Amino acid sequence: MPLDQLVYDVFAKNCTSRRVMDTVAGRWGILTLAALQEGTHRFNELRRRVDGVSEKMLSQTLHALERDGLVVREVLSAIPPRVEYSLTDSGRRIAAKLSELIDLVEAEMPDITVAQERYDAREPASDSTPATR
Repeated sequence: MPLDQLVYDVFAKNCTSRRVMDTVAGRWGILTLAALQEGTHRFNELRRRVDGVSEKMLSQTLHALERDGLVVREVLSAIPPRVEYSLTDSGRRIAAKLSELIDLVEAEMPDITVAQERYDAREPASDSTPATR
């Protein structure tokens, strides 16, 4: 079947779109794409912008995003050589939606904080995070 006729379904466990979704929707993928939406960045600029990401995780994330065709890695001839990262057209479209999600989450934080405090007040303290309960 030609690629343009394939049907992708992220809910199907064997669909290749799931791996891309994991990269894009993971914490570092979201933040890296959103940071690159602001413009072209060098590696260390991105690392400073995406506060808390390790060099290894940022490198892995950028490689995965480049493989998926969302990020372009450009080596500039300079001394020393410079490497810059920017978004492809697909990367820009996805980053725009992720930025909307980031804005929405930040705007909802007052209500979310109240809900968390209410939940924590009625639930016994636990060593596990909510996702592992």
